[in-house]
Amino acid sequence: MMEGYLDVAHACPACGTELYHHRADDGPAWATILLSGHIMAPLMLIVFEVFRPQGWVMALGFSVVFVLLSLWMLPRIKGAFVGLQWAKRMHGFGVSPSDAMTGA
Repeated sequence: MMEGYLDVAHACPACGTELYHHRADDGPAWATILLSGHIMAPLMLIVFEVFRPQGWVMALGFSVVFVLLSLWMLPRIKGAFVGLQWAKRMHGFGVSPSDAMTGA
């Protein structure tokens, strides 16, 4: 479904469904930050309470982990947004060309 890191293919290579009209916009970025923050916050608290590292060690370590987690999650969440739009027939998914021309 994806051509690059965040580029959605024009059409599905397996079935040919057109994907170019998806409207993911800022939703995947928002969800990635929300989920990453909810994963990292308890982890930071546990690490601080158990190991008591210095502030700069926690800042550097958790910044790297947060960035890597966000970069890993972002394309997967974008794919989920496009898949949800396809499943719910939103933003042109499931509309035949004749329906689009007649406005039905």
